[in-house]
Amino acid sequence: MDYVQLRNLLEPLVTGLKDAGTHTMLPTFCEELGLPAPIAEGSKRERMISSFAAVSDADLPAVARKLLSRHPPNATTRNQIQDILWSNNAYPSIPKKFRREVARRLNSEELYGDARRFDELLECLWILDTNDWMHLFGGKPMGLRAEIQQHVHRNPEDWPAETLFDQLGAYDASDRRFALFLEGLASAEVRPDETSQRHFVACVNEPLRSCGVELRETDSEGGYPVFSLVSLHAATKGRPKNLIFASPEKPDLRFRDALDNDVEIVTKAEKVLVYDRPIGNDGLRWSDLQQWWGDAEQIVDTTQAKRSLYARLKASLPRNSPPQSLLFDAFFEGFRSAVPNLPALLPEVWLHWDPRTVKERGPDALLRHRMDFLLLLPQGVRVVIEVDGKHHYADATGSADVQRYAQMVKADRELKLAGYEVFRFGAAELNVPTAKDDVKAFFEALFKRYGVPTN
Repeated sequence: MDYVQLRNLLEPLVTGLKDAGTHTMLPTFCEELGLPAPIAEGSKRERMISSFAAVSDADLPAVARKLLSRHPPNATTRNQIQDILWSNNAYPSIPKKFRREVARRLNSEELYGDARRFDELLECLWILDTNDWMHLFGGKPMGLRAEIQQHVHRNPEDWPAETLFDQLGAYDASDRRFALFLEGLASAEVRPDETSQRHFVACVNEPLRSCGVELRETDSEGGYPVFSLVSLHAATKGRPKNLIFASPEKPDLRFRDALDNDVEIVTKAEKVLVYDRPIGNDGLRWSDLQQWWGDAEQIVDTTQAKRSLYARLKASLPRNSPPQSLLFDAFFEGFRSAVPNLPALLPEVWLHWDPRTVKERGPDALLRHRMDFLLLLPQGVRVVIEVDGKHHYADATGSADVQRYAQMVKADRELKLAGYEVFRFGAAELNVPTAKDDVKAFFEALFKRYGVPTN
């Protein structure tokens, strides 16, 4: 991320807000934007400059997001800031050739169902006029905005989709901006008819799949499908129905209602957690898990709920696996204030459950019952993290066990084919002085790969 450019863009916006309140109100105003408290003396401008200068690079993205939300600048500056923020994450790539093919495929299709919502989508993503102030103050629309009204709305035969995409700058836009554009065009707001939504998605997916991406139904809202642009290599499984975790002991479960897939914990309910809330396209974040825990345990205070949940999860880790505990601690210590918006690191997750023992079931027994850690990322991506001690590849005497190793790699193949990403740490990796830094670097690379912001 280009922090220097981001700071240069934000500084005049922040200092320009000096007249938003009185001297007395400035500390509260700065706090709302995530800025440090301003100096006590000086003009309002000097105080705002002092506050912004004290912001670290690490905190700059959070300030930028709040500023865009609460005090949006003109479209040109907005887009510049957004593109810098998005540059820190990986998004599905759509080369210019395939963008043109998408537009060409849409030349003979209706671009929208609701004209007003279509215009709103364009306004929030593209630079329609360089003289934004005239539009904001009720002046006559000029430039691209006026041309769209003329050639797209009043005389739709004038501009095919290829021309509109070109005028908007869609062919050269960032991958994230182009993805948001397609997702918006597929949304129920722009085309409030499910049949129309699905027809549009089918049209654009033909060229998109040629570059390894597609619009995929990932959620629903108001009875309409929600489509997101995802890699064809992303998970294709449905949403989790039973998330059973934080139990080092094999749980004693039964179906209370097989039709509804309701699970009942028969004995030792206190030793296992079952997350029973819907998990949408954003995955399962720590803040979601904390809210669920607070409600379930009737803990109103958020700080207390956070500490209580952390302690409960930490207690579920095997006592004979210090490396596993170190990885868990390193995750929270490494990201600290960013943790609430990050995917929850779930320990001791039960993937399979079989009421019979291996002896009873024989070769069909489910040997791979539990995962060390699981993260449910946005867009249905499921990441398994395993910490491998000697028991993964050696027998009780410490000698290499080829059969044990073969079972492990076979289980990995099955997980990957089922749509899981599997990453392994050797226990020895987590017993070196740099282990916590190494764990943080791994998670930073993982989140960047899947477009999860860490700021």
